[in-house]
Amino acid sequence: MNEDKLIIETRQLCKNFGPTIALNHVDLKIYRGQITGLIGENGSGKSTITSILAGMQPASSGEMFFKGKPHKPSTMIEGAALGIGMIVQEQGYVSGISIAQNIFLGEEGRFRRHGIISRSAMVKAAQEALNNIGCNDIDASWYIEQIDLQDRKLVELARVMASNPEVLVVDETTTALSQRGRSIIYDIMRRMRDEDKAVIFISHDLDELMEVCDRMVVLRDGNLITDLDKPEFEPNLIKRHMVGRDMGEKYYREDYDGTVSDEVVLDVDNVTSGSGLLINFSMQVHKGEILGIGGLSHCGMHELGKVVFGEEKILTGSVTHVPSGQKIRDARHAIKLGMGYVSKDRDHEALVLSASIRDNISSAGLDKINDGPFILPNKEKAYVNQQVQTLSIKCASINQNVQYLSGGNKQKVVFGKWIGRDCDILILDCPTRGVDVGVKAAMYALIDDMKRQGKTIIMISEELAELIGMADRLLILKDGSLAGEFQRSRQLTEHEIIECMI
Repeated sequence: MNEDKLIIETRQLCKNFGPTIALNHVDLKIYRGQITGLIGENGSGKSTITSILAGMQPASSGEMFFKGKPHKPSTMIEGAALGIGMIVQEQGYVSGISIAQNIFLGEEGRFRRHGIISRSAMVKAAQEALNNIGCNDIDASWYIEQIDLQDRKLVELARVMASNPEVLVVDETTTALSQRGRSIIYDIMRRMRDEDKAVIFISHDLDELMEVCDRMVVLRDGNLITDLDKPEFEPNLIKRHMVGRDMGEKYYREDYDGTVSDEVVLDVDNVTSGSGLLINFSMQVHKGEILGIGGLSHCGMHELGKVVFGEEKILTGSVTHVPSGQKIRDARHAIKLGMGYVSKDRDHEALVLSASIRDNISSAGLDKINDGPFILPNKEKAYVNQQVQTLSIKCASINQNVQYLSGGNKQKVVFGKWIGRDCDILILDCPTRGVDVGVKAAMYALIDDMKRQGKTIIMISEELAELIGMADRLLILKDGSLAGEFQRSRQLTEHEIIECMI
């Protein structure tokens, strides 16, 4: 690569979190006119190195250079002022204020007129920022809560692009976006490349990376493993570099008979949800079945998971746990009936980030580790350790706060909550969102094993390959109603399903 195009360089960059080595003497180069993909398993150091570049946290040792000059931003505001914009994986907006205020957070002084901030001027500028990225349908004067989570991520993108960065860091953002949102962000990344700027793109979607990126850098356990140019992109080679071994052929289920028991364990009868996203919806779920649920954004599939678990109010209809004959009243009732639920929104609905691994896993199994009103510490420790070992959760100890885990290990903690309870029915909403291929393979094997034990899985997913690869039966939702049903088959293609979706 032409060294004249070099815009960012790290030399021997290290980052330690206590005894954990997150980055180990990493030498990284980022060039203008390129979209560089950072790829690796959860905990490999991808988000760590970009957060240091952007000013979110300091390095433990080593050097950084930006446009040939020493680079050591102490905050993200300083990093942005220098020309490095970052869209973070987790929530990057402030609740309770307008979209315009979110876009210009910390920059309100730009709109001060005679000592008073002109809200109309701020809204006008914010609307221009939204229009510039192709979000004309979002009104900058609205409160941030008036738009859904996917559009909030686009607001974050508008905020970053309003500062006209020379380097854009996109950290796992596309997993939270609809196809429209992904197209918007891909267009911006390509536009920056064509303007001789630089993009650093972190994603666990290998197909996405291979399509969008010009170059890929693979990290593993805090070490830079290899640097690949576009002609060298080959899926199995990349996976081998990521995990340090051959992944093998087995990834999804290998059986295709799709036979399940005739015994019905859940009966959803003419349900209309409180959100209005499910309308007179009915389905039955069988014992030992992996039932896939798919569809486009706002089709109602995520609300279906909440309705079945009793997390969302229903206006009409019922959800019946057939073995007991009881109608699901709420989530607590569902848990008592042997059900579990892994939410799509892991950090806000499935975990308490400020609590330990121990507290998170044991929270769903208190009735299994108590003696009357008292929790038995030794029993709790054994219970949690069993899940940590079973799921290979990488952690310093079970007392480590969940917020310091990688995305994949956070997801394993969520699984551990329900596997520890030995749930008979498990609802999984986007169970492999934001996790690497190694963790995905482990989760698929776990789901397959649960099926073989006679457990029932409802798998809601935005990844068609995952649904085709794992489900015995696949239901496609559209506008809150059933649009199509597919049985497990080697011949089933994404094209057939997409036609049903649209």
